[in-house]
Amino acid sequence: MKKLFLLVGIISLPTFAGVSANVSFASDYIWRGMTQTDGPAMSGGFDYESESGFYAGIWGSNVNFSDGAGSELDYYFGYAFDFGSIGVDLGYVAFDYPEATDLDFEEVVLGLSYGDVGLTFALGQDSAPDYTEVSYALGAVGFAYGQYDDYGDNLVISYGFSCGSYDCGLAYTDFSADAAGADDDYLVFSISASL
Repeated sequence: MKKLFLLVGIISLPTFAGVSANVSFASDYIWRGMTQTDGPAMSGGFDYESESGFYAGIWGSNVNFSDGAGSELDYYFGYAFDFGSIGVDLGYVAFDYPEATDLDFEEVVLGLSYGDVGLTFALGQDSAPDYTEVSYALGAVGFAYGQYDDYGDNLVISYGFSCGSYDCGLAYTDFSADAAGADDDYLVFSISASL
C-alpha cells in the first residue's frame, strides 16, 4: 500500500531556557514499519536537555487503533554522553494510550553511534517485545533496518530537506510481518518545525 498526503501548517511555539518544542504534520505515522494512524498524523512535544547530557521530554500524536485508542503520549528521560569516539545514549520511554491503557508499555533503550552509523537496542519491559535497529546516514539520506520481536522487520529510506523555514522529509518504509499479517510499504511526507 502506498500513501502520499500533504499536510501543511505550522504552529508558533513558546521557548524557555533549556527547553525546546516541536510540531509535525505527516501523511501517516509509521512506527517500526507499521502505521499507527492509517492516515494523516499531527504530533508534537517538548524536550529538556542539560549541558551534562541529561534529557527528558513528552511527545504526543493521534493514533487510530481498532480497539479504541485515539491518542498516544510518550514520556522519556535519559543520559547521553561520549565514550571516546562512540556516542552513548541510555534512556527510558513510557508509551501511554489514554483511551486504551491495556496497550501501555515501557522500554529501556541503549543507543550507540560512531560517525554516521547508529545501533539501537530497545528492551521491552514486563514482557513487551525487544527491538534492534541499525542505521546509517549519508548526508541528507538515511537508511535504517530494524527487527521487532514477535512483529517483523522493517526497512526505512529517508530524505530530509528544507521547505523554506521548515524541515521536510520524504520516507519510504517496508514492513515484513513475522507471522500471519500484512506486509506493508508506505511513502510518507512530513513537515515540521522546532524551537
